[in-house]
Amino acid sequence: MASRLNPYLTFGGNAREAMEFYQAALGGELTANTYGELAGGSPEGAPPGYEDKLMHSLLETPSGFTLMGADDPPGESSGGGSGFSISLSGDDADDLRGYWEKLSDGGTVTVPLEQQMWGDEFGMVVDRFGVNWMVNIVAPE
Repeated sequence: MASRLNPYLTFGGNAREAMEFYQAALGGELTANTYGELAGGSPEGAPPGYEDKLMHSLLETPSGFTLMGADDPPGESSGGGSGFSISLSGDDADDLRGYWEKLSDGGTVTVPLEQQMWGDEFGMVVDRFGVNWMVNIVAPE
């Protein structure tokens, strides 16, 4: 298997909701394990209050996207989705507009998805979980 780069997002207790949102927006198969499942298969082995929190999840989409996520480990805080953006780009305008609409639902559009001076359609949104997304639809030549 070749090496690949996969975004890994951490959440403050709502990773399952976030990853299910991304599955609905991007499509694909979502697998997830809770702290309880990975603590020897027994919720009693998980940190208190973490029995049903996600220790690891993986979303793989038909478009070839891979997105991973988990809840913050006990005693840690990731600070949400600040400091980076996830970029979706390509020339399949229908797919990319569909992702944009779904990711924007409940989020804050910071740059509307529209034609830019370089010719492409581009937009930026902070989704309802605080993750920054950029969508770029390459202009046909």
